[in-house]
Amino acid sequence: MQDFLEIGQIVNTFGIKGMVKVKPFTDDIRRFDNLKKVYVETNKVKKQYEIEEVKYHKEMVLIKLKGIDNVEEAEKLRNSYLKVNRQDEPELEEGTYYIVDLIGLEVYSDEGKLLGKVDDIYNNGSSDIYVVKDEIGKQILLPAISEVIKQINLNEKKIVVHVMKGLI
Repeated sequence: MQDFLEIGQIVNTFGIKGMVKVKPFTDDIRRFDNLKKVYVETNKVKKQYEIEEVKYHKEMVLIKLKGIDNVEEAEKLRNSYLKVNRQDEPELEEGTYYIVDLIGLEVYSDEGKLLGKVDDIYNNGSSDIYVVKDEIGKQILLPAISEVIKQINLNEKKIVVHVMKGLI
């Protein structure tokens, strides 16, 4: 498991006082309200920043990082990723997972057939969609609903699914 979790990407600057505009990678955008520090990763180098202020604007998060005090400094952070230390994060509710932990898990049908590995996960509004690729690159899209996803076992790196008619 990864020690750091991506929670967003700096996509632009905001204003002239060094705020950055962040595209959040989280189900709960308000999670930023409780952050005291964040790691900004640029070119595989992480630097820790204290958070001075958080605002919200049109599904984006506006963050003022301590030490970033003008638009020129903020511009240098564009396209960087915001990360948090996994150890600092609260326990997830049962049945919820970090996407990074699901990517790469093998997916089996409830009949024991290997369908492939989780390649990506995205949200279509009503539920997450697991993109499963087999060894030749064929994709299967599986909705993350209880009728389909039967078991997730992170220790065994395995997901068991019930393939409903029409999914494959």
